[in-house]
Amino acid sequence: MLQILVHNDLFIACNKPAGLASQPDKTGDESLLDQVEKRCKRTVHLVNRLDRPVSGIVLFAKTKAVMTSFTGQFQDRNVEKVYLALVQNEPPAESGTLVHYLQKNQAKNISTVHTEEQPDSERAELEYKLIGKSDRYFLLEIRPISGKHHQIRAQLAAMGCPVKGDVKYGARRSNRDRSIHLHAWKLDIEHPMSGERISLEAPLPEESLWQAMKEKM
Repeated sequence: MLQILVHNDLFIACNKPAGLASQPDKTGDESLLDQVEKRCKRTVHLVNRLDRPVSGIVLFAKTKAVMTSFTGQFQDRNVEKVYLALVQNEPPAESGTLVHYLQKNQAKNISTVHTEEQPDSERAELEYKLIGKSDRYFLLEIRPISGKHHQIRAQLAAMGCPVKGDVKYGARRSNRDRSIHLHAWKLDIEHPMSGERISLEAPLPEESLWQAMKEKM
């Protein structure tokens, strides 16, 4: 079911469920973009994309001018993003900043992490903070400073804390529904017309572990 957070004349913000592609891909499965266009009965423009197994906030612009405004803010790092990640190992410190250099393998759809700059690598930086834990899992608040391919997934794995269910980056086992426990939780961006800051928040998935960890935040 399509979960809409904001819907007005300029843009739409949705809470994407894990397992749904943000836009059409080679599988031919219905995507979030397809669902939004069906609801609006018009063409819309995808502003930010989440990996298929990730849940959370996805923005769509209704006009090219709004699209230009939003994408410019992402490129200029005028957008504040906050993710939540459930990881299977305790981080080495309760908070910290991770800086790595990522090399993207297009054929395998994976990013390799390096501690020093490599040919064709891109600098990736994020801040993390431990905000909850259970007997087996640890809840991290993630603030990505850059926005690189699989950045959060790859950098947390390099720290020794792969995201639950993310076998591509070292998790012990996959989740039954092939999701991973990574959620695009909050997004702060300028309104494309007024310039005022907009603060969006996507509720956590109803899945039992997410809900259990919510009580520990």
